Amino acid sequence: MKTPASDIDPAILDRFEAFIKEKGLRRTGQRDVIVAAAFGTDSHFTAEELWDMARKIAPSTSRATLYRTLSLLTESGLLQEIDLGRDQKYYDPNFVDHPNHNHLICLDCGKVIEFADEHMAVLEDCVTRRLGFSSVHKEIRIEARCQEFQSTGKCKKAKA
Repeated sequence: MKTPASDIDPAILDRFEAFIKEKGLRRTGQRDVIVAAAFGTDSHFTAEELWDMARKIAPSTSRATLYRTLSLLTESGLLQEIDLGRDQKYYDPNFVDHPNHNHLICLDCGKVIEFADEHMAVLEDCVTRRLGFSSVHKEIRIEARCQEFQSTGKCKKAKA
């Protein structure tokens, strides 16, 4: 029988399993469902959206297990908690493959675009060194207005 976790990158599963073992926890079917839901998308999601995705895989998925697993995934560095400026916590599953990306958010249509630029890393290094710091974490969120939305009043790329 195929499990939900069988579609997920084995490196993610290995890293998560090692992390929870280190914490004295075990891998469970519900945790596998939640991991499968979290890494079965490239989109950013809230805890509630993740719960909806997990319940589509296994309707009996517990909300309490979801929140505990979400915390473990974040603590392990597999998921990144991000601020998209919407008064909610969002989670980004794309930091495992692209740890240095940033977010451009349209204030009109809500579109979120991930981007990476080598110049951002240079700027971060210059600023932190000049001010006598050593960077531990950076999160860049640019809020802007979508030209397509400004021109037409709608945007075909709008997403959360």
